Amino acid sequence: MPEHTLDATLLSLLACPQDKGPLLLVRATEGAVLYNPRLRRAYPIDNGIPVLLIDEARDVSDAEHADFIEQPAQA
Repeated sequence: MPEHTLDATLLSLLACPQDKGPLLLVRATEGAVLYNPRLRRAYPIDNGIPVLLIDEARDVSDAEHADFIEQPAQA
């Protein structure tokens, strides 16, 4: 699976569709995802395009949450 990154400007403009807060770009087992640490929900990135649909997000485990918040900021 190819690794995709998002432009820092685009990342700063993106918000969670559920709570309207900022998202973190983190590395997960399936590749990069946009993560909302407040709701512990991860949004997929499909071929470099963020999929910011509530129904497409997945819940993350406590261990995955800890891993995500310890990762350095990406862009």
